[in-house]
Amino acid sequence: MSIKAIIFDAYGTLFDVHTVIEKCEQFFPEKGRQISEIWRQKQLEYTWLRSLMERYEDFWTVTYEALTFALKELELESNEEIRTTLLNEYLRLNPYPEVPKALEELKDRDLAILSNGSPDMLNSMVENANLTDVFKDVISVDELKIYKPFMGVYQLGVAKLGVNKEETLFITSNPWDASGAKTFGFQVCWINRFNKHFDELGVQPDMVIRNLEELVDKI
Repeated sequence: MSIKAIIFDAYGTLFDVHTVIEKCEQFFPEKGRQISEIWRQKQLEYTWLRSLMERYEDFWTVTYEALTFALKELELESNEEIRTTLLNEYLRLNPYPEVPKALEELKDRDLAILSNGSPDMLNSMVENANLTDVFKDVISVDELKIYKPFMGVYQLGVAKLGVNKEETLFITSNPWDASGAKTFGFQVCWINRFNKHFDELGVQPDMVIRNLEELVDKI
């Protein structure tokens, strides 16, 4: 591959969204995993639905709404203080264990994040993980007010970095995001951390890895 830049998705790719389970367990014992899974699924669904309905709200709002739904779905009583405390966990999600070292080894290329996250969420998360100096840019869909996999979002990534899409490797753990990026024309690497099947959307990633450490060995 001829790769001049690498663009990463953030949630589930570099950062573990299920970091929130520990805090959820403090308020709702033995319910943390369920809360986190419903929360994440609704978070994604709401981005797609809001894009289709042209009713954009930033990812902080979407994430709060998805959490509210998850707690109601599980019939768990909460108040504003509990919900805000849980929501704030999204500002300090943990990177996956191999991520910091792998990013350091990939720094000979331009690295960036392109995410549905709002700017404050992304910047806080990157800063808390001590990864600020790694990335040339942290790009949010908030500039366009529409979520991935809208094609214009991927175009925003190459415009910000000043590279051709054919020379850009897009990395994500989300099959829907990988399909969007491939449709746009990126070279695409899918991180299949949990031995899942890829979505049937008529495209396939160029590369499949289990973690970022494997990527360092391949490129």
